[in-house]
Amino acid sequence: MAGNSRRRGAVRKPGTKKGPTVGSGGVRRRGLEGKGATPPAHQRPNHPAAKRAAKTARQQQGKPRNASKDSGVEIVLGRNPVVECLRAGVPATALYVALGTDSDERLTESVQTAADTGIAILEVPRHDLDRIAANGMHQGIALQIPPYDYAHPDDLLAAAKSDAMPPLLVALDNISDPRNLGAIVRSVAAFGGHGVLIPQRRSASVTAVAWRTSAGAAARVPVARAPNLTRALKSWADAGLQIVGLDAGGDTTIDELEADGPTVLVVGSEGKGLSRLVRENCDAVVSIPMAGPTESLNAAVAAGVVLADIARQRRS
Repeated sequence: MAGNSRRRGAVRKPGTKKGPTVGSGGVRRRGLEGKGATPPAHQRPNHPAAKRAAKTARQQQGKPRNASKDSGVEIVLGRNPVVECLRAGVPATALYVALGTDSDERLTESVQTAADTGIAILEVPRHDLDRIAANGMHQGIALQIPPYDYAHPDDLLAAAKSDAMPPLLVALDNISDPRNLGAIVRSVAAFGGHGVLIPQRRSASVTAVAWRTSAGAAARVPVARAPNLTRALKSWADAGLQIVGLDAGGDTTIDELEADGPTVLVVGSEGKGLSRLVRENCDAVVSIPMAGPTESLNAAVAAGVVLADIARQRRS
């Protein structure tokens, strides 16, 4: 009989009699209402466009950027490193000085050099420098350096061929210390080289340390990056350049090297030397004979010795 069924769901539970009940207070109704137009991308939190807009606003306010978050941008901290970079002619974009910092001759020289070279000088709260210095050892001063503008290997070769002297280029293999890179760039400038080629990965890059070690030569000697060093060397070999490797285990010495023509000197690291594929693509692998018990030279020193010998050959 209707209404007398005892099956599950057929009988209303006690206390569920129809009638006035407590409502939702309009929550469900308001949840169905529209929320208006979608805001622009730069106004949405966590949107990439909003992050870019925030970064631009921070720069306009004179706050130093965090080098760990901005690819390629480097912040040099400390009075000695900053003044050395400025002396070397590093192309900085901003000099930050914390408010209330005690002045000394290094700080005075840094501010004067920045003013003379047109670098923006900005006074910022000390906590802004604390934020980008993990150990807090900024000494109240920081220098912002933009990403280095690397050349293309083909453009580097074309510029070298346009010179009256035969091309003289240096390629680095397994060189991970930026101080070695800077010293080699300095030797290339001193002995008439046309440029330096580095791999895009697993290699030292042109940082503030490299700039400082090069003593400003990085502003005169172009540095190119190759996605694949072996492929770039093969391309240069097809263009008529002699590929000469420099390694402590070389089968010839620099006394037997003839490099008065178009030449690429490939420098290996002091520890690993030349990689297998790079060595296989060299026309010759030379070493520097040692007169004393020292087994090998630092990569930058060895490159300077060979470049000096090549310059001697070309002068004669």
